[in-house]
Amino acid sequence: MRSLGFGLGLRTEHYESVLAERPHVDWLEVLTENYLIAGGKPLYYLERMRERYPLVMHGVSLSIGSVSPLDRDYLRQVQRLAARVQPEWISDHLCWTGVDGVNLHDLMPLPYTAEALRHVARRIHDVQDFLGRRILLENVSSYVSYAASELTEWEFLAALAAEADCDLLLDVNNIYVSSFNHGFDPQHFLAAMPIERVRQLHLAGHSHHGNYIVDTHDAPVAEPVWELYRAAVRRFGSVATMIERDANIPPLAELVGELDTARALAATVLAESCAESRDASPRAACG
Repeated sequence: MRSLGFGLGLRTEHYESVLAERPHVDWLEVLTENYLIAGGKPLYYLERMRERYPLVMHGVSLSIGSVSPLDRDYLRQVQRLAARVQPEWISDHLCWTGVDGVNLHDLMPLPYTAEALRHVARRIHDVQDFLGRRILLENVSSYVSYAASELTEWEFLAALAAEADCDLLLDVNNIYVSSFNHGFDPQHFLAAMPIERVRQLHLAGHSHHGNYIVDTHDAPVAEPVWELYRAAVRRFGSVATMIERDANIPPLAELVGELDTARALAATVLAESCAESRDASPRAACG
């Protein structure tokens, strides 16, 4: 499976800059909910971006972990948008966002139980059948845990990918944030992920508050997250990687510079891995 390379999350502040400057960006991730409309300026820009870059769609409203029925109207809108822009893939979050028609406007974690696993897997099957494609699910950052949990987050996520036959979007920053907040080794998380299911990686900034970290997407990628990204590239190889920024959004050139850091780091890690493979087996070939 080919990698898309290195992308950015498309934000309205950068519409004109992206079109005018044609920065060194391989693809763009668009926030699904921003374009679920019949027309207007957002879709005008989206069409122009689609002429220049591969796109992926990333949503926040699927609420795959909820006990409320799936929102079929929302899925129809997502389906129409996908037919219009032909994204490389569609992703959302492994979470619930509300119940009984009340949207909490937050990405709430699940209890990691066998019952929840079966429930979410059935819903993913339904969504994938509706959309006619496999989706990606992203691990969320979390600040609470459930006494009822029977599995670790990484055990749950790996089992879910197999049971539901879905792919994974690993947010490296979220892994680090949750590992700090809950006191686990983030390397255990990476080691448990099925390599063949990981299609995309997110990198983002966070806010450190001493004894806890909040996933804020309002700052550059922190050094511990870069180190964890290095480990992710070593494990998963050349996977589509992007930078997310949702607040304190800097000029486009600054984000492209940060993306270049990711590009260079990944190239170094892949070269190191290739050299190690050749040392172990002189006939080994590196792609």
